[in-house]
Amino acid sequence: MPAAAQHRRTRLARTLAVAATGAAVLALPLIGSTSASAATTTSATTATTAGYTDNLDGWIRESLAIMAEQGIPGTYDGIYRNVMRESSGNPNAINLWDSNAAAGIPSKGLLQVIDPTFAAYHVAGTAYDPYDPVANITAACNYAAHRYGSIDNVFGAY
Repeated sequence: MPAAAQHRRTRLARTLAVAATGAAVLALPLIGSTSASAATTTSATTATTAGYTDNLDGWIRESLAIMAEQGIPGTYDGIYRNVMRESSGNPNAINLWDSNAAAGIPSKGLLQVIDPTFAAYHVAGTAYDPYDPVANITAACNYAAHRYGSIDNVFGAY
């Protein structure tokens, strides 16, 4: 392999290791490919039982559908912005260092919800699991709607 190609491959592998999120898994087909188009033709996505893709985009879209049924305000952009800030899109994220963690109730999931908040704002029809992406997003948006009017109005830790 030419040195330039090996350098690009090493840099990509290092970038993926640093990312440490589900998004990195989506980029894996690029390793060894000569172009981005090669990755798009070989990538496969799975779907949830509700028919949404089993990734951040699908979780947000499924949550928005549930939120619309329940009258919970919020937009894709507002949810996405907050997910990226809180967990970088990792549904298994857990905060073990802040005051909530010190009190024994760490923030969990995509939108970093503590268990009491998740329990109080859980939306029927979603899993009762703060690590479930759709349940986490929907409960956090329900909380944000009650506290701030909408997840769209949240621009920092909440």
